[in-house]
Amino acid sequence: MSELVELPAVEQRRLLAAREVSASDLLDAHLVRIDDGNESVNAVVSIDRDIAHRRAAAVDAAVVAGEEVGPLAGLVTAHKDLTETADFLTTYGSPLFARFRPREDSLLVARMRAAGAVALGKTNTPEFGAGSHTFNPVHGRTLNPYDVTRSAGGSSGGAAAALTCGMVAIADGSDMGGSLRNPAAWNNVVGFRTTPRVVPSVGVGNRWLTLSMDGPMGRTVADVALLLGVLGASDGRDPLHRPIELPAELTPPGRPPRVAWSRDLGGLAIEPGQLGVLERFRDVVEGLGWPVEDAEPDLRGADECFRTLRAWQIASGPAGQLGDRLTEVKSTVQDEVRRGRALGGQDIADAYAHLGALWRRAAEFFSRYDLLVAPVTQLAPFPAEWEYPSTVAGVEMASYIGWMATCCRVTVLGTPTLSLPAGFDDAGLPVGAQLIGRHGGDVDLLRAALALEQATNHHLRRPPVVGGGS
Repeated sequence: MSELVELPAVEQRRLLAAREVSASDLLDAHLVRIDDGNESVNAVVSIDRDIAHRRAAAVDAAVVAGEEVGPLAGLVTAHKDLTETADFLTTYGSPLFARFRPREDSLLVARMRAAGAVALGKTNTPEFGAGSHTFNPVHGRTLNPYDVTRSAGGSSGGAAAALTCGMVAIADGSDMGGSLRNPAAWNNVVGFRTTPRVVPSVGVGNRWLTLSMDGPMGRTVADVALLLGVLGASDGRDPLHRPIELPAELTPPGRPPRVAWSRDLGGLAIEPGQLGVLERFRDVVEGLGWPVEDAEPDLRGADECFRTLRAWQIASGPAGQLGDRLTEVKSTVQDEVRRGRALGGQDIADAYAHLGALWRRAAEFFSRYDLLVAPVTQLAPFPAEWEYPSTVAGVEMASYIGWMATCCRVTVLGTPTLSLPAGFDDAGLPVGAQLIGRHGGDVDLLRAALALEQATNHHLRRPPVVGGGS
């Protein structure tokens, strides 16, 4: 049954609908893959096989009874350990929450469960999601399946590594400064940060902030679209929710998109190995007959805007509610919370002024282009024992998130952005292309990504940890 876990989620779903496999078959196949590979990469944590078997059996019983089952019926998943789950621990990667079991599921988890997904546990994340390298004192480090001495990225690093290894069929993640995109690029999967609030956000916290959002991850673009159809359903409790209409079947664009190409998003340091792969990817784009020009939006103020709003959002989240126990979490989280608490009204006003200007300039830019292609990451996966890289291409990084600026600068544009497998560097490590569309143009972006995926098939290259590689 090992071949089942290599199939795209949409194909697994088709087999179940045709009764060629059962949900229990799919679960057993994924559990075998976890037994074979999870010790090497540490992607899935808080596993509860009994709960998973009960959920799979319920799907099978519904199918046998002829009942209507949801669009994710039988698909195996594990939820990011920042999102609350009633049946599994939610640790936030912090010893302070090592035994925390929420009373109820988050909206995202509840929707996936109602759609028939079979959750078996959680995926690993950095402590409170801070930083794009997945390690914490509760569950340890998640390692890159293409080279287990290297980082898997983050903060959705566990989700991305689990996907590429075939330990789950679909996965949820979240993204503030690249947490869906960076690990997707480094694990050769697809991560999609939608237009703000296509996936509704409800519950505690500041609902007016749009910097961080939940989103889908998958091994293919079609898998991501399938999950987005569930996550993006309307919810009147979110005043900023922006519904989109996904087609029943995703197809490539009907006309060639006008493509802008950015090597460095405003002069950022990018390692040559990343740029070399992306230049070959550009050849593919032009080979499709899509017109390509060197261009990028005006990104003035993006870094300052992101840093301010990030600190404010972290300070108003779970880490900001720790009170005197804040000193018990990692120093980077402490620093963000303290910076966020120190912000004044003028600081916030200035950040929102920058945000408004960036959204306006992005809208003007995308009146001339349909798609912007840029690097997802500034360097290859770094050694797993590092906390973060201090330099990139000889340039010193000012902070622990400095090397993520290719994603952070795009976050504040208010545009949908997707990380697509773009190829491999000379060391056999994956590289992602960041595909960026106009605000609200999520479906058009998915169509373009599908065409590029079909033209390259880089997503088919499995990692050495599960017997793949070149």
